[in-house]
Amino acid sequence: MAFDNSFIQYKVILKITNMKRRWLCKCKSTNPSFLMIVLIAGITIISSLTFAPFITIQYVLAQPSIIKDPTLKAESIISGLSSPTGMAFLDNNQILVLEKGGQVRLVSNGQLQPQPVLQVSVNTESERGLLGIATMPGGGSQGGSSSGGGKNTTTVFLYYTEADPLRNRVYKYQWNGQSLVNPTLILDLPAEPGPNHDGGKLAIGPDGYLYAIIGELNHNGKLQNIKDGPNPDDTGVIFRVNPADGSPAKNNPFANDNNQAMHKYYAYGIRNSFGIAFDPITGNLWETENGENTYDEINLVKPGFNSGWKIIMGPLSRGSGVTENDLVSFLGSHYTDPVFSWLKPVAVTAIEFMKSSKLGPNYQNNVFVGDYNDGNLYFLMLNKDRTGIELDSNQRSAGLSDLVVDNENELNAVNLGNGFNSITDIKTGPDGMLYVLSFGDGSIYRISPASSASSSQ
Repeated sequence: MAFDNSFIQYKVILKITNMKRRWLCKCKSTNPSFLMIVLIAGITIISSLTFAPFITIQYVLAQPSIIKDPTLKAESIISGLSSPTGMAFLDNNQILVLEKGGQVRLVSNGQLQPQPVLQVSVNTESERGLLGIATMPGGGSQGGSSSGGGKNTTTVFLYYTEADPLRNRVYKYQWNGQSLVNPTLILDLPAEPGPNHDGGKLAIGPDGYLYAIIGELNHNGKLQNIKDGPNPDDTGVIFRVNPADGSPAKNNPFANDNNQAMHKYYAYGIRNSFGIAFDPITGNLWETENGENTYDEINLVKPGFNSGWKIIMGPLSRGSGVTENDLVSFLGSHYTDPVFSWLKPVAVTAIEFMKSSKLGPNYQNNVFVGDYNDGNLYFLMLNKDRTGIELDSNQRSAGLSDLVVDNENELNAVNLGNGFNSITDIKTGPDGMLYVLSFGDGSIYRISPASSASSSQ
């Protein structure tokens, strides 16, 4: 590269540790032979250093913004978290937040408490770690009734990769107001070979059962639609179980299968997922799914759903002659196309139905989705029967009528906000606002009406 004596401006994206923290560096130099090595550390949003007389360096931490709706704003309410993976509201004033390294942190009255309320030993290689959380009132039995706890007890379920032995496990805890106590093993799942595709998201369904998702851990069996592969082995599935003891839920779709492992399954054929959520109107389960080289997906998951991996990702019509006959079928199973896809994977993560009208009536009961790669927040409207996506005129004009994002223009048509630096969870808060968890920033952001006064959570 040739240099001259005029000011030269650079834009540099730096990675700090293993997180995708983005800084804008503006470097100016009048010395053509000066070799510059810059090490930037810290979390100050805007700062500058002057190396007289040659260089002035300024770096800026990009802040999230709602680019499509000027009536909304995004603001940081909690920072200082270490690689957070999930969160759950205990009440109006308390949030439990998971850190990948095995810490459960408490946010109380808008403040991150200095000590974890629980520390568990986890394996953190690749996508392993403390990965999922769900809560329910009472002692943790189906229906939310009290069993093994008082009527004011909150039961907390955690999914994590236990270090010794190396297993993905779901435990049930009781929240006593200060810490998580009385762990009970609910699901004991494989973690190898992995180390990625561990899934980990949990949810309590409107039926009172516990739903848990695990990725395929790089297995190649019948659950991955390999017809001559090994028998079902608890990989690439969604479990639906009794929250009291992990036993199969009533009326599960494969309850009559000869293989008892199938009795706990609600769906299979899933590559990996970082997001499940229930439609508050219909009670249907929706899931995000990560493609390999092509096609991230949003799926409507009905009982017995076969998502198609490793044979199909994305719409069947784009599958180069592949048909449903190429899949492994069990009695009670069915395949359906994703309701929405990204041709180029964005590492889609969390999904949330907005359970409030506080952001405006258009957002209520519709879908927010996050991604990891770009830190984008997507928004999609459901159709009238709530079985798919209803596009607006701008989205149709952008070319999304096939419900597949094929290019940047189509991506922008569904992108509501950006700069969230790797989203790992999205929740509707008790105050009716939307909360977004950033893995890269170690922050919780709140989305609220731009006209409302800023206040601490």
